[in-house]
Order: sequence, then structure tokens, then C-alpha cells
Amino acid sequence: MKLTLGILKTDDVLSELAADYGEYPLMFERLLQVANTDPQLQLEFVTYQVNEGIYPAELDEVDAFLMTGSKSSVYEQITWVTKLAEFVRTLHRHKKKFIGICFGHQMVAHALGGKTCLAESGWSLGAKQAKLNPDAEPNIFAGKSFNLIYSHQDQIVVPAPGTEIFASTDTCPIAATGLDKHILTFQGHPEFFSDFSRALFQLRRAGYPPQVYEAAMASLEQTTDQYRVAKLMIDFCLASQ
Repeated sequence: MKLTLGILKTDDVLSELAADYGEYPLMFERLLQVANTDPQLQLEFVTYQVNEGIYPAELDEVDAFLMTGSKSSVYEQITWVTKLAEFVRTLHRHKKKFIGICFGHQMVAHALGGKTCLAESGWSLGAKQAKLNPDAEPNIFAGKSFNLIYSHQDQIVVPAPGTEIFASTDTCPIAATGLDKHILTFQGHPEFFSDFSRALFQLRRAGYPPQVYEAAMASLEQTTDQYRVAKLMIDFCLASQ
């Protein structure tokens, strides 16, 4: 059995970090390969650099799509972002399996009738616990919470119509969502591990309030649930609609 995942790359890793950690698609590949516990399942990956206008010729080139995070905002009036929003609407019309991470999470709301904007609470940074909504249907998560690393100023304030809110953090009320069994999104970064996050936050330190930076760096000592979330992502892509 084979699962081919198309990674919609919306940004580049900072040049100071790329040599040590790789680009975002490679981070997802490493994460998902380790999370795949089925010896009969072969994972393959195709990257589309959508911020440079590179898209699949056909939607069925891959089984599912995953959109990365980005330093850009989904509400920016720039050509590649506007085109990407239309592509998300196309995926939704065709009920193509789609996973959105951070920027990708926000793009679903933006493109499909919700709203994303700067969070009133400011930067959400570091490892955080997302508490699951026990009333969400269908509830695809096990347990009562999961921990991921976060790095964002924008967040969803109005979800797209029909969205199920799966989880919330102390600063992000809409931290994980689902829509019509073919869309799954996370505000947190399952592909971020503590070493990369520590290096990233250090490079960007001047842009954070001091107390936010210190708390974020301390939070990176916590255990996070990247592989648990990654396994859920694989299962989601394989599940029939």
C-alpha cells in the first residue's frame, strides 16, 4: 500500500538554519516516516513550491495535500497567496484530503468563508497544551489533550462554515479543526522539534516581547506529541470519506 502526499511549500527555512535542519518538506517527511508504524505502508512525497507559483498539473497526482507554515499572512493581498486561496477552494470542492499546518490551518478559514487576523493576545510561542473538545464530531483524537510547539501571531477568529473545532489552547481558541471529513488542520507545528525551535526563537528573539521569549524557551523542556499527531495525520489521509 502506498500513500503519496503533496506538500504545498509556502516559505523557506531561514538560511542560518536550513543546512542543519533542512527545508520544511524534509521536516515533514522525517516526521511522518518515523510515525508510520505500518510496514506495509509506503509513504512518498512530492513538493510544490506554491509561493513561487508551482502547482500540481492534476489534483490526483497525489493522494492528499499538506500545506506548511509561512511567515506570510493569509489575508495579504499578494498574488501567490490569493492564488493559493483559490486552490484551497478547488480542493474543497473536489473533497480532496487536505492537512493545513499553521499558515495552512489559517488559510482554510480564510479561503472558505471564515476570518484570520492578528491575535489580540500577541505572539503564541513555545510548547503548549491543546485541550480537546469532547463534543466534537467525529472525534478523531484519543485522550484529552496534546502538546505541540507553536509560533504564530495570526490566528483564526471565525472558522469557515461547517468547521468542527477539535482543540483549543490557552491563547488560541481554534487550535485544531476539521471540515467535511476531508480537511484537518492544526495551528501548532508537529514538524517542529525542540532543537529547531530553540534555534529559531533565538534568531528571532529581537521580534518577541522578552517575557514571551523567556517563557517559550523554558517551555521547550516539555514533552510534546509530534509523533502522535503525525500518526493521526497518516490515518486521516488513509481513511475513507
